Amino acid sequence: MDQSTYDEMQQSLAVTREGYTKLLDELEHLKTVERKQVANRIREAKQFGDLEGNAEFEEAKTEQAHVEGRILELQRLLQNASVIERSEGPADEVRLGSVVKLKDQAGKKIEYRIVGPVEADPGNHRISYQSPVGQALVGHSKGNKVKVTAPAGAVSYTIVDVKN
Repeated sequence: MDQSTYDEMQQSLAVTREGYTKLLDELEHLKTVERKQVANRIREAKQFGDLEGNAEFEEAKTEQAHVEGRILELQRLLQNASVIERSEGPADEVRLGSVVKLKDQAGKKIEYRIVGPVEADPGNHRISYQSPVGQALVGHSKGNKVKVTAPAGAVSYTIVDVKN
């Protein structure tokens, strides 16, 4: 991946096609399902009479604020999103969407998928291209050794395989 592509990804919100679809699905679910459920909870809570001190009503209003806030956040993310399709380059070069198999100095193997920041889920081996490991890997190829400087210290990896 050349520097201009990387700079472009930094200015917009780079996401994979899969990530973009998940954001759209979440937005649709919030608008069509969650909003209605919260509105029903508010309507039911109002039937209890006095709204002051009505815990059911307060909880439903708090949930409504959360749902509406998330809808606004998703709309902003989608408006600024730039779907990065499979980019040109060597087949074994790490880029957004790549699945990368690594080996550390101790010989332990780990696999990551390189994704946009809103898709990152390190617990599920999905890391952002903006993370220390992601930044160290992007643009490198199978067989390269990369050094990652992270808060926990420096770690070296060898790229064992790249699938794009």
